[in-house]
Amino acid sequence: MYQVPVQEYMEKGYWQPLTLGEELHEAARKYAGRTAVVAPDGSVTYGELDCLADEYAAGIAGLGIQSGDRVLVQLPNKLSLMVTVFALFRLGAIPIMALPASRQADVTALCALAEPVAYITTDRSGSLEYGPTVEALKSGYPHLRHIITDNGGIEGTIPLQSLRKQGGLPPSGTCSFTDTALLLLSGGTTGTPKLIPRRHTDYAYNARAASERLNLCEKDAYLVVLPAAHNFSLSAPGIIGTLMHGGKVVLAGNVGPEEAFALIERERVTFTALVPALLNLWLEVREWEEVDISSLRFIEAGGSAVDPGMAARVEPVLGCKMVNVFGTAEGLICTTSLDDDEETICNTQGRPISPADEVRMVDEHGNDVPYGQAGEMIVRGPYTIQGYYRAPEVNRHAVTEDGYYHTGDVARFTPEGRIVVCGRIKEQINRAGEKVAPVEVENVLRTMPGVTDAAVVGVEDAELGERICAWIMTDGDALSLADVYSHFEKNGMARFKYPDQLEVAESWPVTSVGKVDKRALAVMAAERRAAGN
Repeated sequence: MYQVPVQEYMEKGYWQPLTLGEELHEAARKYAGRTAVVAPDGSVTYGELDCLADEYAAGIAGLGIQSGDRVLVQLPNKLSLMVTVFALFRLGAIPIMALPASRQADVTALCALAEPVAYITTDRSGSLEYGPTVEALKSGYPHLRHIITDNGGIEGTIPLQSLRKQGGLPPSGTCSFTDTALLLLSGGTTGTPKLIPRRHTDYAYNARAASERLNLCEKDAYLVVLPAAHNFSLSAPGIIGTLMHGGKVVLAGNVGPEEAFALIERERVTFTALVPALLNLWLEVREWEEVDISSLRFIEAGGSAVDPGMAARVEPVLGCKMVNVFGTAEGLICTTSLDDDEETICNTQGRPISPADEVRMVDEHGNDVPYGQAGEMIVRGPYTIQGYYRAPEVNRHAVTEDGYYHTGDVARFTPEGRIVVCGRIKEQINRAGEKVAPVEVENVLRTMPGVTDAAVVGVEDAELGERICAWIMTDGDALSLADVYSHFEKNGMARFKYPDQLEVAESWPVTSVGKVDKRALAVMAAERRAAGN
């Protein structure tokens, strides 16, 4: 069994003996009076954020929550999310980073898997209401002792703000830098949620290495428009990397390009991270929007493949560099550099952020393919996991005996050593950066009145990367996408899992072994959309 070379990582400086809560304390010591976070619900300096983390950690500890306990956190991009997460880091409790878009079915599945002692959420975010999820969690989960809501927006819950213990300090020495800091969500191909355990020290290194690649400093301001609970937003270099270097985090959430451009002008934002669909929208709107966004140094684009033509438009239209990013919440992050040429930026995902990342391309038997040929990308290194949380069966296949994590991505090396990601081995759909398991969507479709069978495929899409196409067989009733959306809403499915395209089949194409030929269905779906059917 592979043993993580802790001593080597420490000696080479990859791992530092600090928890993420201590990393914030160090930043506050250096940058106390500088603005740390600007958010819809308030702004704080580094010193104030550091103090709030202590005071809320003390209050949370007063509920009996202690180091090692899991706490499910589902909050939008607000200051309250930052304070909550850093308070938990400081206490040694482990936040489970649920996305704001996760619905009741997602949240209850996470509760069953991770057995959190508390759920911290809000009453609503945009059009999403969390009251039904709160009600669903009030029974059937004996481990869940506390439900806490931002501003006490849901009756019968503990107001988050009431937990602040003025001048309070959390218990000391509650966790180690090698302990699990947080649990991130992973998309999967099974429909069963997987949780990614990240250590304090490896996650800090993740953010630090990405920051060094992109030359972050205290003059930088990071605009967060993707969910802050995403790994991309948190540490690539994200929120944590920005705070390590004394920069400013500007939390915006789900805003359109016009609002984002106004924030860039007002806060002198220097970088942000976007999925390709959002980047494309920014490029379109910028053609007529004249707000001053000249402070931007670069835009990270990732979550799914960026069309080379789109990438080539970024600098002429938005006036800044694009950084092409491939990343996994499980570990490996590859990026282009700010001094790379256009060919490299548009057509590769650059290089791993750490010199200690060991990346191999292998065939189906685990043997290395010839250099330059495509194979499954596997990796081990100082910030890549050695297994999912409470998933022994999955881990038998996810990680090799010598410690390499199977990414499930097909990739190749260029002659210059850059990485080009060619696609996914399995069927997981990557819709606008969100990972969707076809089987989960199929299972809900099959519960619809009138649906006798279903098959879900990803279809290449210029804006979304991949769109979700649902193929159904019916008992004769005509069904529309609106009918599907209504059914998914009733079943508590996250909005990003709704099909974008609906097609009806009389029979399934099958492979030579009698399985539904999903590749054929994807081709047929693309042809029908192109034909306007």
